[in-house]
Amino acid sequence: MNAQKCNFHTHTNFCDGKNTAEEMVIAAINAEINVLGFSGHCIHPLNPEFYKPVDDIWHMPSDKIQDYVNEVLRLKDKYADKIQIMLGFEADYFSAPEYGTAIPDFDAYSQFSPDFLIGSVHFANTPKGFYTVDHKAEVIKENLIKLYSKPNGEIDGRAAVCDYFQAQREMLQKGNFDIWGHPDLMRKRNGLLKFFDENESWYKEELRLTAMTAAKTNVIAEINTGAIARGAMDDTYPSAEFLEIIYDLGIPVCINSDAHTTDGIDCAFDRAIQLAKKTGYTELVYPGNIIVDL
Repeated sequence: MNAQKCNFHTHTNFCDGKNTAEEMVIAAINAEINVLGFSGHCIHPLNPEFYKPVDDIWHMPSDKIQDYVNEVLRLKDKYADKIQIMLGFEADYFSAPEYGTAIPDFDAYSQFSPDFLIGSVHFANTPKGFYTVDHKAEVIKENLIKLYSKPNGEIDGRAAVCDYFQAQREMLQKGNFDIWGHPDLMRKRNGLLKFFDENESWYKEELRLTAMTAAKTNVIAEINTGAIARGAMDDTYPSAEFLEIIYDLGIPVCINSDAHTTDGIDCAFDRAIQLAKKTGYTELVYPGNIIVDL
């Protein structure tokens, strides 16, 4: 199927989005988006209450998932003559002996019959505890000090980054999902905190190893503009350098806004398109055999 404009990474007030699902649909129609995929944050089968002591709850609570599904299906029918709507989840990968395991996998989500899944890593787990890598800079700094301090008091940024990418590789190996969400999310607060150097050879090796793991699957890598929309970073995920590695390994890409508000529904799409073209891509690929020519 050919389409002109798609966004498969859309959040609503069922999780940490600011707008209702219907408001996001109307914004997408106004932005001339042809296919809109909803991707509520989910850590099924775990109940997100387990991380309440360290973070605000931003995943859909277990008892609200079916309400979300019902609303997306209602909107799919209501707006069928204006836009194609697809039901999805941004499914988190998380594994800790004391809390359990969540894996982005169609079998695990089968009761909800999703059209697609985004597999994402938002948590880094260590023997000392876990934290959310996608948080405010000051909270990230507190956790890095708590979990990654060397004996001399310095933060071991390399260890933190390696833990994150190891979780990415585990997710790619164990999961079964369509879209690989924001592959280098760890960069989000590095501009402020500067806890690692993206030019170091060890970091580039982490990118290469992770992309090689992805290349052994059928995932679509996401060019995500969400950090631009929220002013957290003036760049996409993945970085241009990481995207080149992804391209060289033959991994297809899509462009998503990771929208949490109506005004971010197609944020920086033109910029992301230019990055994809410059890298060598001639088309975008989305779940459902949807192709967008560049």
